[in-house]
Amino acid sequence: MRLFIFIFPALLLFISCSSQPEIAQWRGPNRDGSYPATGLLKAWPKDGPQLLWSSDKIGDGYGSPVVTHNALFVTGSIDSTAYLFSFDLKGNLNWKVPYGPEWEQGFPGSRSAPTVVDNLVYVSTGKGEIACLKRENGEKIWSVNLFTTLHGKNTIFGYSEGLLVKDQMVYCTPGGADTNVVALNRYTGKLIWNCKGVGQLSAFCSPKLLQHGKHNILLTFSELAMLGIDADNGKLLFTHKQDTIGNVHSNAPIYQNGYLWYVAGDGNRTVKLKLSEDGEKISEVWRSRPFDNIMGGVIQIGNRLIATGHRRLEMMSLDMESGRITQQLKIGRGSTIYADGMVYLYDEKGNIHLVDPAAEGLKEISTFKITQGTKEHFAHPVIGNGTLYIRHGKSLMAYNIRQT
Repeated sequence: MRLFIFIFPALLLFISCSSQPEIAQWRGPNRDGSYPATGLLKAWPKDGPQLLWSSDKIGDGYGSPVVTHNALFVTGSIDSTAYLFSFDLKGNLNWKVPYGPEWEQGFPGSRSAPTVVDNLVYVSTGKGEIACLKRENGEKIWSVNLFTTLHGKNTIFGYSEGLLVKDQMVYCTPGGADTNVVALNRYTGKLIWNCKGVGQLSAFCSPKLLQHGKHNILLTFSELAMLGIDADNGKLLFTHKQDTIGNVHSNAPIYQNGYLWYVAGDGNRTVKLKLSEDGEKISEVWRSRPFDNIMGGVIQIGNRLIATGHRRLEMMSLDMESGRITQQLKIGRGSTIYADGMVYLYDEKGNIHLVDPAAEGLKEISTFKITQGTKEHFAHPVIGNGTLYIRHGKSLMAYNIRQT
């Protein structure tokens, strides 16, 4: 009996932990660009870390891969058709399947990262085709077109949202007048609720969820406004409109201790907001115009935000309390992630930089250049299982960054 008393709570804890879904999604577990990996290299060889494997057959596109414990998933376009590719972690192709027409206009190719939740994968195309596929073989379970079915409107660069899944819902932004932001049943694709927002187009933002007051709040951007929506029923709780022209809002807002920060490089730039206790009102605290990243992602380290500037081609560290820029490093512009105490920057010229954010003034430790791939260097880097993954157009590369 005594043994049972000790073992039973441990058994319950094991069952509880094992019941948590495995999720792989845009910019890591929390959609914030921070990856939980440890034991990573603190400096790289002159020519960069060891290349474990590569593939040059993932189709055109800019969508980042996502990595589970045993597989990698990435989207790409072949002959104007969107494909989802599944690789094992040694670089062997498990399967590839088409799931809809892909974007063919400016910057043609795939736009967004897949979202994996347990045995299902959720994908979208630049033309608004959303699909739910089986993880084991890519078999399609359902698909919905945001524009033909939900009366949304597309953007100048194509639909680019990384789909967000929580419990039984998948959230997305068609950008229609009446179906502006919607929640679909993730098992069937049927509409659960829709929110009119402020009636604007989608703005390339991959949404995030937070809990504050009595609400689970969905945070996203439409063309000229940040939106806070009750994630359970679709009620619009608050908005923060852009006072200046700018309709590319790729960076999801950040929440901490009752405050919100968003970085909208071609709108209001960086803004700090205070949420009311009930989560239904916001008030502005400050703005920072120089901190103006558009689509490279923002990472939070303690009480700092770190990103590269759009107008200033440098990495900047911003104090979240005051809004002052405290550190700068002339290093270029690109996409930024964080893992094991180090910042990783994939710049728009194809260089990968390893930066120590704790050093005085930010310090570049190592760098190497990507030589494979095609077109622009826009895809965000990804870290999983001790490996750094870089997507450059039709090419995908996996680098060993584990400490030996």
